Parts: sequence; structure tokens; C-alpha cells
Amino acid sequence: MEQFRKQPRLPKFALPKRYDLRLKPDLSACKFAGSVSIDVDVVADTRFIVLNAAELSINSGSVSFSPRNSSKVFEPSKVELVEEDEILVLDFAETLPLGIGVLAIGFEGTLNDKMKGFYRSIYEHNGEKKNMAVTQFEPADARRCFPCWDEPACKATFKITLDVPSELVALSNMPVIEEKVNGPLKTVSYQESPIMSTYLVAVVIGLFDYVEDHTPDGIKVRVYCQVGKADQGKFALKVAVGTLGLYKDYFAVPYPLPKLDMIAIPDFSAGAMENYGLVTYRETALLYDEQHSAAANKQRVATVVAHELAHQWFGNLVTMEWWTHLWLNEGFATWVSYLATDSLFPEWKIWTQFLDETTAGLRLDGLAESHPIEVEINHAAEIDEIFDAISYRKGASVIRMLQSYLGAECFQKSLASYIKKHAYSNAKTEDLWAALEEGSGEPVTKLMNTWTKQMGYPVVSVKVKDQKLEFEQSQFFSSGGTGDGQWIVPITFCCGSYEKKTSFLLQTKLETHDAKEFSSDNNKTAWIKLNVDQTGFYRVKYDEELAARLRHAIENKYLTATDRFGILDDSYALCMASQLPLTSLLTLMAAYREELEYIVLSNLISITYKVVRIMADAKPELMDNINQFFINLLQYSAEKLGWDAKQGESHLDAMLRGEILTALAMLGHKETLNEASRRFDVFLNDRNTPLLPPDIRKAAYVAVMQLATSSNRAGFESLLRVYRETDLSQEKIRILGSLPSCPDPAIVLEVLKFSLSPEVRSQDAIYGLGVSKEGREVAWTWLKDNWDFIVKSFGGFLIPRFVSAVVSPFASFEKVKEVEEFFASREKASVARTLKQSLERVNINANWVKSIQAEKDVGEAVQELAYRKY
Repeated sequence: MEQFRKQPRLPKFALPKRYDLRLKPDLSACKFAGSVSIDVDVVADTRFIVLNAAELSINSGSVSFSPRNSSKVFEPSKVELVEEDEILVLDFAETLPLGIGVLAIGFEGTLNDKMKGFYRSIYEHNGEKKNMAVTQFEPADARRCFPCWDEPACKATFKITLDVPSELVALSNMPVIEEKVNGPLKTVSYQESPIMSTYLVAVVIGLFDYVEDHTPDGIKVRVYCQVGKADQGKFALKVAVGTLGLYKDYFAVPYPLPKLDMIAIPDFSAGAMENYGLVTYRETALLYDEQHSAAANKQRVATVVAHELAHQWFGNLVTMEWWTHLWLNEGFATWVSYLATDSLFPEWKIWTQFLDETTAGLRLDGLAESHPIEVEINHAAEIDEIFDAISYRKGASVIRMLQSYLGAECFQKSLASYIKKHAYSNAKTEDLWAALEEGSGEPVTKLMNTWTKQMGYPVVSVKVKDQKLEFEQSQFFSSGGTGDGQWIVPITFCCGSYEKKTSFLLQTKLETHDAKEFSSDNNKTAWIKLNVDQTGFYRVKYDEELAARLRHAIENKYLTATDRFGILDDSYALCMASQLPLTSLLTLMAAYREELEYIVLSNLISITYKVVRIMADAKPELMDNINQFFINLLQYSAEKLGWDAKQGESHLDAMLRGEILTALAMLGHKETLNEASRRFDVFLNDRNTPLLPPDIRKAAYVAVMQLATSSNRAGFESLLRVYRETDLSQEKIRILGSLPSCPDPAIVLEVLKFSLSPEVRSQDAIYGLGVSKEGREVAWTWLKDNWDFIVKSFGGFLIPRFVSAVVSPFASFEKVKEVEEFFASREKASVARTLKQSLERVNINANWVKSIQAEKDVGEAVQELAYRKY
């Protein structure tokens, strides 16, 4: 028995081939009963069968093993559920015969409130609260619903039967083959599934409406949602039908199942889950309301649907062998969701927004506490934390870098052959590289191992020396420290124009390239831009002369939006790492005064927020001037866009207007605050007023909260009223995200208490954590006071978010000690990595504060920029 404890993987002497699973949930008592018969192949001599089970009570008398070609029935002499290892050990008195047999087990469980395993979600129907039953099994929670081999490599087929109240809708992965009504209950049987992993099994039971369509080749596609919301499913339905066709061509394999259902679940901890044939979503990621959803909501629905449907091939049909290869699933689906969205909505210029994915990956991977894309997983508790920006965003970015290096056509063909080869089985990262290497003739494995097997990435420094360009790579850390990582870097650069692009692989620390044309007399002002279009996952550091030329090129609009984004983002990262003075960053930011592209301004705004915060800690006496500088910087684009949408304007302008007005409100711009308050007052009397369309509501809500204080609570109370009266999740989240921006700590504390109240669904509480800089201390005290409650009440994905949101914004070495002391006795495996990353961020902020305080001319530079006349 002891030999099975504390093992990362199950022993492989018996393997499942087919599950016949029957579940009978009791929605009012929040319990379920079940039985499973598993066709098991005993492949080695053993008297044990070991599988996964957790939080179930096993009916010992029901457990038996019957070999296929024998009338003998084996009953275990001992049945033990080891909760800490989540395993069920069946000990038989004699060795089991080799070959196929049927393992039968009866069990009972609880429909929990943790949004994992088999759980309950609450919805309203005709004003009455009701329970629905939902499954969420990824990464390792099928074991909370039925005993199983809960590892992605243990694929089997599933035959599912449900006993449910006759008036409810019961969905699973496959179409219904029979429904027998017997008074108040009905028995629903489903077709047997193709071979798949346990984490993709799904069941949803409740009352729903749906909208339906078909793909040209006859696949029935439905979007299910709460009764009365069916119209809000139409946009996602259209995206799904279009996407299935695109992927069928791209992967050169038809969609593998006879139907696809997508369903909006009110309580859901992730964004969505790609269960085979029954994809579950948060309401905000699936439903779109023509009148009350913003452009950003529409875009999110499209990219999330495209992401989940990519998994039907990449993940479900071909599945990672173990969680070490999670990035294969997630990085790939993230990358390809942009391909699909771009094809359906070319006017959104979605590839420019892919830069947000890359930047998020670079920010996390610049930490010493990051991890490689391929990360060892030794226990199920560690899996949740790697559903992060490394697996998704760095993963997607290195795939994009590779596709850009190999060429789109070669990449697609090799991918199709990879999918054909590994369909209905499992694959590792190496298998994908092998397919791409075979298709391209390039040394893909050697190149990509440097990106997936070691953490971090390089900063490539470039300077002109003796008519040559000198390129040097070194590992980049946001802390300013140095590392000894080395990469094979696909370098691209342009000199003075985009006509001619040079590409090469930087394989050593230092390389020089001829640059005669660049440094000739007639070219003294020519710019040079590395990492053209930002397709590479690295940062670039230019010497002072080259940086000045690029500033000039930005002011004169010589560069593409993606390149303007990259120069800004790299400079910001270098400044935070104290490798570039703040005055240089601010001078560069000033060059973006006439910027109008969404992606560039959006990044400019998020950098503005960070600089304002760090300056408040480093040089509080300069705050008026720094705010004035940023207000001036955004003025040009704010005036161009105005408050009201223009006839025929782009989707990107609609998104930008909201972000710019929100930023001006956060910076305390009087005219913006006044206009926002005026429009909000009209909105309170008429929720459909054209004066406050969804795209600018967040800006108005933030403005209202900037003006709220303990003695002037009217705006805050009104906003809570709007929250309580809307039944649209996107609107609720917009409000939750605005409330904590209030500068009054007493109000911030009220907001934090509200976020843990029954009025806020537990998956949404994290939106209330983005507190103002004045609210940091109360948020930290609140987290300490509520820590035990949070750990008890929230599912695995969510707890780390509390830690990072509350801890990361601090900027003092004392705070690091204080946080370490608090968590020393409260260590949890599921937040260990996040806690280290958050503390590292605090240290980075504290060092940045120190380096700004040591900068001599910051005060004068800020004053000059604040009052510069353009």
C-alpha cells in the first residue's frame, strides 16, 4: 500500500479502455449518487488496482472485478481512499488475471460550491433562485465526480447515462440517443464518445434556452444560456459556425464529433473550458448584448470561442501526454484563436493586439521566479498555478515567432501532418518539433529547446561600431540582475525603411553585421529597428544615438504601429529594471503625443498608470506635474475621439475611447470628471440613454469613484444600485472593476467587503481587487483578516489572484518582510509560486523607486514636459 503514496503519477499495471458512467444528482440536497463500470486492461501481474478518487464516499460492498473470459468475480479484501494523494487503492487477495476485465464501483458525492469537480451553480428563473449541476474537470477534478484514471494519457471512451428531474435539460459531450421519462425523473442516455481524456468529460443539468445553427457539412451547433437570454447567444453562434469551417481547412481534419454545444454558466472559475462537444463558458465570455455590451466584450467573446474550438483539435483530438506539456494546448490555442478571429473580423486588426499577449508573457518571464514553458509537475496541487501567462502567452508568442521564421504555409502543412499522426492519442512537445522539422528542413528542436526548456528570454543590445552593427544578447531580468541564459534568437531588422528586411539567427553572445549603407554620410539620421513587427520574444536595447533616431522616426510617423509599440514597451521594461533613466522613458513617451492607433495608446496608458504609481512612492512632490504631463499627452487623441461615437467609426476607436477617458478620469482631469458625472446622472434616470453607451461606461464609473468620499457617498451608492439592478454579467464586472479605484481608503475597504459578500459571485470577487494606490494598505489588512475565509471559499484558480493583486502593487523592502512573515505559517502549495512572484515584483518596484530618487534631473525634466508647448 505504501508504495502508491506521494507519487506524481498512477502506476500503469492496469489501464482503462471504456467507462460506463451513471450519475444521479439531487439538485436540492446538493448530493449525487453514481456507479461506474470500467473496462480495464490488466497488463502486468498485480493484486492491486490504483486509480484516482477524491471527496467521494465509496460503497465498498459494490466494488468488484470480473475478468472478461471467466465467470469468477474478484472482490477486494481492502478498499482504501487516500485523500491526501487523491487515490483509491483496491487490494485483492490474489493476483488478477491479465487481459480485459470490468471494474464496478458504486459511490456518492457532494455537489460542491468550489467550481471544480461536479458542482452547483445558482441561477434565477422567474425570480426564483435555482441550482444547476455543472462539471469542471480540468486539470485534475474528474476524480471528484467518479473514480477514474484521471491523467491525460489515460484515454478511454465514455458511455454516460443521467437520471435527472424530467423538466430539466441534461447535456453531455455526445448527442442524446434515448430519453425515458418515469414520473418526476427521466433517464437520459448519450452516444458513446470517441477516445478522450477524463478532464474533457462534461455534464450540465438545468433550465436553459438555446439558439441553433448548422455548419455547411451538417454539424449541429447550439449556444445554451439562462432562460430569456437566448438572443445574447447569437453572436457566439455565428463565430462558432465560422470558426469550425476555418479550422477544418487549417488542420485538414473535420471536426471530430456530431454536435457542438456551448453553454454559459453563471458560476465558473476559468474563462471557458474546452470539454469535447460541450464547451462551458463564463457568461461574460459567451454572451453578447447588442445594447449593453462594449466593443471589448464582443472581441473577447470572439477570441475565447475561437480559442476553445481550437482545442477540439489541439488538446482534445491530440492531447498532451502530461501537464508538463500544458503549454502545447494553451499556447497553441491562444495563437490560433488570433488566426481565426483575424479571418472572421479583419477590420479588428487583431494581430496588432496579439502584442498584449507577448507583453504579458515578457512581464512574467522577466522574473527570477518565472518558470520554463515546459515545467515539471510532481503533484496535482501544482497544476493550477501553471495556467498562467507563461503557458498561454509566452507559449503563443514562441509559436508565432516560429511560424514567422518558418513561413505560414510550411508551418500549416507540418501542423496538419502532426494532427493526423497523433489523432486520438497523446503527444509531447518533441513530437510537434519533429513534425515541423520534417516539414521545414530547419533545426526546429535545437532552436526551440532554448525557448521552452529554460525560463526567461534575452535582451538584445545593438550599437554602431566602426561601420558595423554589433548585436549582443544577455538574459533580461526586470530586477536589473543578469543571468546566464543563452538563446538561438531569430533576429530581424530594417534600416531606414521597410523595403529591405535582414534576418539571421543570433546563436552566440555577440555578433557583428556590416552596416556600411547605414553609417554612410548621407544616412546619418537613418533609424534602425530590430524585431520587426515584434514577432520575436525578446527585448531590444538601443544605444543613445540609435534611440534618438527612433524617437525622431516615431514623431515623424515613419514606423508601423507594432514597431512603435515595441520601442515603447522595451524602454518601459528597461526603465523598470533601472537600465534606462526615467527621464529617457518620459522623453520617449512625449514622442507619442499624436498617436492614434489603439494598441499603441492602450500600452501608453497602462505604462502611464505604472509610472504614476511609482512616482507617488518615489517623488510625491512631483505628482501634480507628472499628472499634467500625462493629461497633455492624451489630450490630442481624446479630442479627436470625443465622447460620442462617430458614424461608421472602427471597432478599435470604440475600444480606445473608453480607455482614454478612463485614463483621464484616473489622472484627475477636471473636464473629464465633470462630463462623466453629467452623463452618469442622465444614465441613472434612463439606462438606455445614448449619452452613456457601453464603450464609455467604465470611464464614467471610474470618474464617479474618483469623486466619491466617505462624506460624499451618493455616486458610490448609485453605482451599487446599478450593479444590483442589472442581470448582465459584463455590466456587473465593469462596475466591480471601477469601484476599487476610489482614492478614499474607507470606501475601498467597503468595496473589498462587498466583493466577498453573497451579492458577488465568487469567480468575480477578483475584479474588486484593483485598488487605488491610497487603498493598498487597507487591502493588505483586509486580505490578512479574510485569508482563512478566502482559502476555504475559493477554487484553485482564484486564490493566487488574491495574492498577486493585493501584494504586487507595493514598493518597499519592509513590506516584503511583512508579507513573508504573514505567509510563513500559511504556506499553500497552490499559491507558493504566485507568492514568490508577487514578492519579487515588490522588490523590483522598491529598487525602481530607489533609482528614480537617485536620478538628478527628474524634477526639471518633468516640469519641462508638463508645461511644454506643442
